[in-house]
Formats: sequence, C-alpha cells, structure tokens
Amino acid sequence: MFLSVFELYKIGIGPSSSHTMGPMVGAARFLKEIAQGDWPRPSDSRVTRLSVSLHGSLAFTGVGHATDRAVILGLDGHHPDTVDPDAIAAILARIRKDRTVAPPGHPRYSFDPDIDLVFDRKNSLPGHANGMAFVARDSDGRQLLRRVYYSIGGGFVASEEELERLKADHQAGAKSGDVPYPFRNASEMLRMARNSGLSIAALKRANEETHLSRSALDAKLDAIWAAMDGCIERGLRGEGTLPGGLDVKRRARSIHERLEADWQTNRPNPMLANDWLAAYAMAVNEENAAGGRVVTAPTNGAAGVVPAVMKYMVRFHEIAKPEDIRDFLLASAAIGGIIKNNASISGAEVGCQGEVGSAAAMAAAGLAQVLGGTPEQVENAAEIALEHHLGMTCDPIGGLVQVPCIERNALAAVKAVTAASLALKGDGKHFVPLDACIETMRQTGHDMNEKYKETSLGGLAVNVPEC
Repeated sequence: MFLSVFELYKIGIGPSSSHTMGPMVGAARFLKEIAQGDWPRPSDSRVTRLSVSLHGSLAFTGVGHATDRAVILGLDGHHPDTVDPDAIAAILARIRKDRTVAPPGHPRYSFDPDIDLVFDRKNSLPGHANGMAFVARDSDGRQLLRRVYYSIGGGFVASEEELERLKADHQAGAKSGDVPYPFRNASEMLRMARNSGLSIAALKRANEETHLSRSALDAKLDAIWAAMDGCIERGLRGEGTLPGGLDVKRRARSIHERLEADWQTNRPNPMLANDWLAAYAMAVNEENAAGGRVVTAPTNGAAGVVPAVMKYMVRFHEIAKPEDIRDFLLASAAIGGIIKNNASISGAEVGCQGEVGSAAAMAAAGLAQVLGGTPEQVENAAEIALEHHLGMTCDPIGGLVQVPCIERNALAAVKAVTAASLALKGDGKHFVPLDACIETMRQTGHDMNEKYKETSLGGLAVNVPEC
C-alpha cells in the first residue's frame, strides 16, 4: 500500500504527534464537517456550542502531552503545520477568558475548556487507544452532530469508518494500484528492487513521482530536511527547564558546547560519534518537549533519531549533496511505510518499540542507502535496528514526552548508525527478515499490558518519584 514520504514526515508542533498533532487535526476535521452541513438536523437548528471528550491514552496522558491545548487550538481553526508556537499562549488565554472559539469561516461557538473538554478515563472507545468524540449542540443543548476520531500515530487521524476500512484492507492484503512499485512488505520491496535494478530510494521516488513532479518532490524533500535541521539548531540554542513540572533541564546546548570546544582544541574523545549523535537527537526532542516546531519522524516522540543521523553524516562524513539527503529520506520512508502498514508507529498501540524502534529502523535504512548499500543491506540495516528495540514500553513519567523519551532518541540514533555499519559489512544475507521482525513487533504490542502503552500507569511512570 502506498504511503507518501510526506505522510510520515510532517511538519508540526510538539510535544506529541498522536496526542498533540492528531487531536488538532481531528478538531479541524470536525469543523469541516460542521461547515459542509452534509448531516441530518432540524431545519430550525444552528450549531452554537462545541464539546469534546478524550478517551484511552488521550485521557490518561493528555495533559502532559498538551492534548487539551491541541484540541482548543484546533477548534479555533489552527493547524499543526502553520500555528505559531510563540502565539499559542495568547490564543489559549483569549479562549479561556471569552469561553468561545472563532475558527475562520464559522460563527463564534461557545466553548468553555473547563466544562466542554472532558478527560474520560473510565470509558474507552472501541477502535483505538487514542479516541476522541466531538459534539456540536444548538442553543437548547440538543445534540446535532457527534463524530468520533482516532489518532492512530504520527499525526494520522481516522474516523470510525476509515479505521474499519484500514483494518479490512490490511486483512485482505490490499494493494495500491496507482504506483509502479506497490510493495506491501519488505519481501515484495526486495523482489521489485531485484527485478527493476533500482535502489530502495529509487523505488520510493518512482512511486512518489506518480503524484508529484520531480522538481516538486525534491523541493518538498528539501523543505523537510530544512525543518529538521532548523529544529536541531533551535534545540542547540535552547536553555533552561522544560515545561510540565518535572524540572527537566535542557542539556543539548551544554553537551554541544563541550563537543565544539573539544573539536576546536583537538582533545581526544573516544565517544565522539556517540556524543554528537546524542547532542543532535536531544536537541530535537528538547525542542519537541517545549512545544516547538518539529517534524514527525515518524512521530514526535521519536523525532530526533532520523535528523540526528542525517546531521551527523552531513557534518562529519560529507553526505551533504542534496540528492543524498533526498535518498536518505526516501529510503527511510519506504521502511517507515512498511512498518506502519504491517504493525504500528503508535506508542499507545504497541509501546515505544513502534516509535523509537521504527525511527531507528528508518534512520539505519536511510544511512545504509546513502553509504552505497544494496537493497538487501538497506533492509538488513532496518531489521537490525528494529530488532534491538523489540518489547520497549512507552512509560513517560508524568505523561510528558521528556523522561525517558529524550534520551531514548539519543540511544536510538547510536543504534541506527551501528545497525547500518553492521549491515554494510555483510552481504545483505541475514537470519531474521525485516518482515518477521515487524510482525514480532505487532504481536508484542498486541500482547503488551495497556499500562505500558502510553498511559503512564506502569513502568518508570509509577516507579520514579516526580520530584
């Protein structure tokens, strides 16, 4: 099934793709349905009030993930890729004061966040762990429209009907017939690469160019890298304590400054590669935790891994040509799409193995691609990286995307480089196929206790005091 590189790499805001970007997108979809008016209602009725209930993981960790802010912003007509992070506080203050939202193209609606936004921790919705129900009422309090959406990871949002279709398509093994290389899994990808003589990046490019011209595709890929690089640079300048109450200090800047000092004076550092990768990854995830501009890769919680590996290679190994950057993103997205279609990239669904594990696999594949790896070596790199994240739980302390999330990105970046290096030293033949590893992740996530899947009800979230 075809999944565009720009569905995996989305420019948005922190701290979470599933808990921040997804709910904002869901609110926008609800506003669109209200505006279209293609739903039954009394002829004398008019929508005057909105309300939202959050369920499952969104209810348990929504405050720490800024889900409440995201819903409010979304109902006011703001979008993850365009909202100004520096303006958010003023927007929220105005809405809380006026108890109304005013989305463009709509009348002003009553919406009191203290009353109309409910974290329902008792009742889950059946489709997915990240459920949200939007309701529109008239001035008499009559319910005119109710829609349920699910935030399924990486900023993706599906209605109840869409979620059922996705499940049915997966069970039926549906193909996408509008691209030249409609690989559903790694086995098909490798077979198509052998038959065509193309690299993984070239296969993905051919698919993308059925929807975009080459110049448009390149421009959008360049914009994704520019946003990633900009996030690293902002993170390396950031200081102080991250919001949320854990008093986690930002460390990327101080680590980076020590590395730069060592670099300038040629002081030996046996951990040089690891330290640079960690600094870059932590810079991104600290910026994400602060609610800044970030690119899902494939999620916000795992957003630091791919940019860190790319930045390290650009600075130290001359992988700086635009075509190298584009090939990295294309090959990594090919792997990310396979993982999403056959398992999940959602921490609420399969734990952190689906977020940081997927990111490491994507980064390893992209690196192996630009270092000249064969399709088999690229697939092997992804498998090695993912295999060594299997079983990783999602247990953020305080429901915040900070501990252990920030350091996990640093370690995953190191693992991704190691995985690519190991794969490139072999001939592509290996014992565990990537498809088997992905299926193992899916099964492990299915069997994993819910308290270890982004609910902050188990693991580090309950065994480390918040002080």
